[in-house]
Amino acid sequence: MTTHAVHHPQAANMVLPGIRQVSFQHPLQWLRAGMQDMLKAWPLSLFYGVVFALLGYALVLGAADRPHLALALTSGFLFVAPLLATVFYFLSHRLEHRHKLPALWVPLLSWRANPVSLGLFALMLVFTLSAWERLSAILVGLFLNSSGIGNLADLLTLQTLQQHADFVLAYLAFGAVLALLMFSLSVVSLPMLMHRKVDFATALVTSFMATRLNFLPMLLWGVLIAGLIAVGMASYFIAMVVIFPWLGHASWHAYRDLIEAT
Repeated sequence: MTTHAVHHPQAANMVLPGIRQVSFQHPLQWLRAGMQDMLKAWPLSLFYGVVFALLGYALVLGAADRPHLALALTSGFLFVAPLLATVFYFLSHRLEHRHKLPALWVPLLSWRANPVSLGLFALMLVFTLSAWERLSAILVGLFLNSSGIGNLADLLTLQTLQQHADFVLAYLAFGAVLALLMFSLSVVSLPMLMHRKVDFATALVTSFMATRLNFLPMLLWGVLIAGLIAVGMASYFIAMVVIFPWLGHASWHAYRDLIEAT
């Protein structure tokens, strides 16, 4: 893949890897490469796609009668997706080195490559999701307290969304800010933590710098991810069986394109 300049950012006393500048064409190339990996590893990719789709559906279904929680879990899926996708980073890494596909359970052990830093990242996600759930409860309480809406299905009707446009705008505004922050911190950091022996802070700063230096292409990448996941959710998570592993494999190629090899 064609790349441009390599930047070597400085951040306190951290030793950061080189960050490549990419173009608008790269996100589509990542999707193409991700699809190729998924087809090569389809038995494992689709198996984990089914597992994560069922997990997402079960969480949303279980919270359907609590609108704020269902909204938080649905939108929060974007926050935790990079961590769940470590199994696909692992598979793409093996394909890159022309290794045989592992046994079914082996990708679940990919966290052992960097357990402390990946554990810290998981704790950060738990804190973020908890904060987002509380913020969702506050927004629902402020805007929908007397609306009589009792479940997620009632909230997502066109008539309800039109009647409560102020809630929709406020929720989207807060959600977009948090999603952009989490995207910038995780888009490179999780594949990097799995691939290299780097610490938690270095991975976060590298991911943030990669997003800042390639803001418009990365914004396109984030929009593509959010759009495809929205399609997966709108299909009652059926399409997520394919979409989630596809994006997971593609995210590995995004990391490999953005971060200079050591």
